[in-house]
Amino acid sequence: MTAATTSLWRNNRFTAFWAGETVSHFGDRISELALPLIAVTMLAATPTQVGLLTAAIWAPNLLSAVVGTWVDRRAHRKRLLVSADLLRAAALLSLPIAYWCGLLGLAQLFAVALLAGAGQVLFSCAYSSFFVTLVDRDQYVDANSKLSTSRSASFVVGPAAGGFLIQALTAPVAIVIDAVSFLVSALFIGRITAAPTPVGERSSLAADVGAGLRYVLGHSYLRAALACVTTVNFFGFIAQALVILYASRELGLPAGLIGLAFGIGATGAVVGAVIAPRLSARFGVGRMIVVGAVLFPAPTAAIALADGPHWLIATTIAVAEAVSGASVMLFDINLNSVQTAVIADHMRSRVSGVFGTINYGARPVGAMIGGLLGSGLGLRPTLLIAAAGGMLSCLWLFRSPIPRLRALSSLSDQPSRR
Repeated sequence: MTAATTSLWRNNRFTAFWAGETVSHFGDRISELALPLIAVTMLAATPTQVGLLTAAIWAPNLLSAVVGTWVDRRAHRKRLLVSADLLRAAALLSLPIAYWCGLLGLAQLFAVALLAGAGQVLFSCAYSSFFVTLVDRDQYVDANSKLSTSRSASFVVGPAAGGFLIQALTAPVAIVIDAVSFLVSALFIGRITAAPTPVGERSSLAADVGAGLRYVLGHSYLRAALACVTTVNFFGFIAQALVILYASRELGLPAGLIGLAFGIGATGAVVGAVIAPRLSARFGVGRMIVVGAVLFPAPTAAIALADGPHWLIATTIAVAEAVSGASVMLFDINLNSVQTAVIADHMRSRVSGVFGTINYGARPVGAMIGGLLGSGLGLRPTLLIAAAGGMLSCLWLFRSPIPRLRALSSLSDQPSRR
C-alpha cells in the first residue's frame, strides 16, 4: 500500500465524504431501476414517455451554468451539499406516500424526476470546490479512484438487490431506501469540518456565466473534454432511456433477472476503478481516456443484438455491462483528474456549471430523441445508432493535447491554448 493511499484512509474528512457518497450511490441504484419500472409496469408508459421521464431527471442540468456561478458566490459549500441531499430525499419519499394513498401517477413521477435532478445539479456544482479542500493535488487520481470504486461497487450489488426488492415490495416502496440513503449522506457530510471557501470579486450573474464559458472554450484540455463527454453522453442517454424497456418488453426478462444481469456486469466497473491508476501510470493518462471513450459505448451494440433463451440474453447483458463499466472508469477517473488539475480554484463551480449545462444538458435531449427514435425506428436500431455515435466521441480528443498526456505532474491550473 502506498503512502498516498494510507494517508487518504487516515484522512477523516475524506473518509466521511467517501462514506456519504458510497451510501448514496447504493440507494441510487434502486431508484434508477424503480423509476422506469414504475412508469412501464404500473402506469403503462409508452417509449416516448419513458424517454421523457429520463429527460426530466437531467433537464435541470440545463441551468447548471447559472447554478454553478451562484455557488461560486457562496462561501459555505458544505451547506449546499447537505441541502441537495435533503431535497432529493424529500422528493423521493413523496412516491411511496402517493402509492399508499392511491394517488400515484405519471405527473408526480415527472415532478419527482425534476426535483431529484435539481438536487443533483446543486450537489454537482458544489462538489468540485469542496473536493479539492479534502485531498492534495497529487492524490486526485487516487481519491477519484476510491470514490469511483465505491460507486462501481454499488452497480454490482444495487441493481440485483433493487430488482428483488422491487419484486418483493413494489417499486414505489423500494424507493424509500434511496431516500434514506440521501439522509445518511447528509449526516456524514454535515459532520465534516470545513472552513468557508474564499469568494472572489462579484460582477453580474450573466457576466460570471460568460466568464466561465469563455474559460472552458479557451482551454484546450477543457474544450476537448467537454466536446467528448457531451457526445458520449448524448448517445449514451439515447440508449439509457430505452435499455430497461428493451430488456423488459422485447427481450422478456423479469425485473429480478434484469437487475441481476446489470449487477453482475457492474463488477467490470469495480475492476476498472481499481486498476485505473495503475494503467494510467504505465500507459499514460491520455491514452486511457481515449481507450475508455471508445470502449464505454461500444457494448450497447451487443445488448441490442442479444437473442436466445433468457439465461443467454442475461449473460450477454452482463458481459456487455462489464466491458462498458471498466471502460467508463478508465475514462471518468482520468478525465476528471485532468479537469481537477487544470481548473483554477476560483473557477471550479463555474466550470462545473458550464459542463453541467452542456454535457449533462445533452442527456435529456438524448433521452427524448431516444424515446422518439425508439417509437419510430424500433428499439434495436436505436440502440445500434447509440453505440456507433458514442464511439465517435473519441474524435474530439485527437484535436487536443489529451492523448499525449502521460501524467498530471506536467499540468498547471492555467489555461492551455493551442
